[in-house]
Amino acid sequence: MRHTLLSVIRWFDSYAGVEEMAEAPEKKIDLWRVLPFLFLHIACLGILYVGWSPVAVWTAVGLYVVRMFGITAFYHRYFSHNAFKASRGWTFLFAVIGGSSVQRGPLWWAGHHREHHLYSDTDRDIHSPVVHGFWWSHAGWILSTRNFPTPLDRIGDFARFPELRFLDRFDLVVPVLLAAGTYAAGDLLARVAPGLGTNGPQMLVWGFFVSTTVLFHATSTINSLDHLIGSKRYATGDESRNNAVLALLTFGEGWHNNHHHFPVSARQGFFWWEIDLTYYMLVILSRLGIVRELAPVPEPVKRSGLRMP
Repeated sequence: MRHTLLSVIRWFDSYAGVEEMAEAPEKKIDLWRVLPFLFLHIACLGILYVGWSPVAVWTAVGLYVVRMFGITAFYHRYFSHNAFKASRGWTFLFAVIGGSSVQRGPLWWAGHHREHHLYSDTDRDIHSPVVHGFWWSHAGWILSTRNFPTPLDRIGDFARFPELRFLDRFDLVVPVLLAAGTYAAGDLLARVAPGLGTNGPQMLVWGFFVSTTVLFHATSTINSLDHLIGSKRYATGDESRNNAVLALLTFGEGWHNNHHHFPVSARQGFFWWEIDLTYYMLVILSRLGIVRELAPVPEPVKRSGLRMP
């Protein structure tokens, strides 16, 4: 009974009673975490009921773009790797955007990602498809009991900020506000611009559920497919690959072998022909003064560690 109660409480407070979770069996799935995950996917079937409209579909696309950038630029390149600098205010704003993706809090995400780099494709890598298989690396690991707590010891540089601790602890707040916002926007448009053919339920399904689900699976391909399919330019000691298709879907994250060769760079497409949308957007933000000190890829780094033909 206590375990069930704590599992439900953790939907709202992810720091509640997590001490014992680190001792759980390696691949024990937390069924109480599976329920909202399944609901997110099942809710996408709502398109059969609400239909579609251009404004709803474009809202889904727009929220995919904005939140993918929040994940790739800030959750990954900033929080995980310190690949550039930003003020505390901008850091919080983009942490909120990343948090709206329903991929847990910024400290949880970045802390586990740092562990991935430490142990990539070894027995201690929590989402290696080489060790654990495709489905575990794609989704199973995020639903496991052992991996639920935030590894604060890995992310102490950002864990010292109370606003980031808040977002990490109450990681459901921002997604719920976004879901409510999409519904409210659709309801408002139904009243003031009925010619657009949308409404609250339609905007909720497309703007939140469909967009969030596609975003999750696109992001997860880097953990799963990008350690299985693609080319290996550098001898990194793991199975990280470069995959141009995944790079397009994830705004540059698909240049994963590049990234494992030199993780601290703000740019993952090392060469001009490797499209890296996240980096291009970071350059724009740097010119606007929103971010600064984008870590480059030194020319010697590009030439070092090349695999023999």
